[in-house]
Amino acid sequence: MNKSLDVAIIIGSKSDLPIINETIKILDDFHIKYSLNIASAHRTHDYLIKCIRDAETLGVNVFIAAAGMAAALPGFIASMTLLPVIGIPIANVNCAGLDSLLSISQMPKGVPVATVSFDKTGAVNAAIFAVQILSIKCDNNTFCNSKRIREQLKQYKNEMENNIIQDNLNIIKS
Repeated sequence: MNKSLDVAIIIGSKSDLPIINETIKILDDFHIKYSLNIASAHRTHDYLIKCIRDAETLGVNVFIAAAGMAAALPGFIASMTLLPVIGIPIANVNCAGLDSLLSISQMPKGVPVATVSFDKTGAVNAAIFAVQILSIKCDNNTFCNSKRIREQLKQYKNEMENNIIQDNLNIIKS
């Protein structure tokens, strides 16, 4: 079996796709191999377990899970694996996402989920955090070379810094 998966992305519903596309863009930019599945901790728990096991069989190093409403998805994944799980809370009309944030961040002792910010910003941060984990994790994997990832991550962060400095210079000139 070809073990070539670095990140497994699982979202709670197809309505989360526009948000998780931000994660996918970053992972693509870093040439990170990933899978994407839609599964519900409440409605498709057997299928979710299969997704988790399949990802582990393919050599996944990190899970990213986006969920709204009760947001049990990241915690359920964390309860089923020893690998790091990054949770993205999705805002919703009922509680503006506060319920999702609390569900993901208030995990019981021994079942951690790294929680990032809401929606698209959280989706970008989840991808960057996964890249940072991979930058120290996967030295001997052909698909996931830590040195290459660290160099690309350094370049990405330098670009962010340069953009802010340029914005500042533009303000000063005005």
